[in-house]
Amino acid sequence: MEQGKQIRLTSMEIAQLWGQYMHDSGSVCVLSYFLEKAEDLEIKPVIEYSLELAKKHIEKLTSIFNEEKYAIPHGFKIEEDVDLTAPRLYSDNYVLNFINQMSMIGLTTYSGSLSGSSRADITDFYMECISETIQLFNKTKNLLLSKGLYIRSPYMPNLERVDFVIKQSFVWDIIGDKRPLLVTEIANIFANIQRNSLGAATLAGFCQVAQDKQVKQFFVRGIEIAKKHIKLFGKKFEESYLPVPTTWATEITNSTVYTFSDKLMMFFTTTLIGLSIGYYGTGIAQSPRVDIGLMYNRLMVEIQLYSEDGSNIMINNRWLEQPPIASDREELAKANLKS
Repeated sequence: MEQGKQIRLTSMEIAQLWGQYMHDSGSVCVLSYFLEKAEDLEIKPVIEYSLELAKKHIEKLTSIFNEEKYAIPHGFKIEEDVDLTAPRLYSDNYVLNFINQMSMIGLTTYSGSLSGSSRADITDFYMECISETIQLFNKTKNLLLSKGLYIRSPYMPNLERVDFVIKQSFVWDIIGDKRPLLVTEIANIFANIQRNSLGAATLAGFCQVAQDKQVKQFFVRGIEIAKKHIKLFGKKFEESYLPVPTTWATEITNSTVYTFSDKLMMFFTTTLIGLSIGYYGTGIAQSPRVDIGLMYNRLMVEIQLYSEDGSNIMINNRWLEQPPIASDREELAKANLKS
């Protein structure tokens, strides 16, 4: 509190809260549909819990925006962006894996939101979000394990002694024989295979139910990009004699009936693209091997171009809701001169 008044939200806090409202409003639509179609009696409670969290967050975020006299984002709404009566598009196993992956992403983003928050109530909110998401992650992970669906990263032999790097080829072996992958490199490549695998399956379903031809073509292109990236990551694993994780392609039905709005599907796709760029950047930072860094850089350029095309589609269709923006002082000055 400052002289009896609540401290204003910072730009970072506004950015995080606004972005979370958009994502949670979209999640309410998607999870409501998943819950409507769920048949597995073990998976259904997990979907319900995830949906309850998203709705709870929307209520809290709405309250914060109202208190701050801040415009509430339009976001996404069940009556506009999903048909709950549409046939099943994804299996319950896919949904369980989807929620598990989203919980892992949530833990990363909420941690960033927490570290960027200065106001006590916002800090408390994100601490609660992290605690809830940890529970969601554990629920989904444990259920995936019990059903034999959890895909573990490769096992490593026990470390018997400590070694030090003595050759520059540890980093610079661009051509010829290369050293085996480090555990950090394995972890990042494994996670990126997993995310691309889920992305390809998600886009396959989106492609089947998309209404706009350009949107459908955009999803087809995304599937091809994801498959290409999985292949390149898998090749790195094969070079080190590591197993390549399986995909989720068989978990999509043949439904072609309208299910989600093109606007909602484009939003989720462009959001996942942005996250991929960040994860690839982490892969570069944590990999001393130059050839892997070069691979990530090349793939990042490809998905950045793909992301730009997605943004253009959303802009042309008036689907892209503008985030809060700094005041244009020059325009304000010009308007003042005209008045």
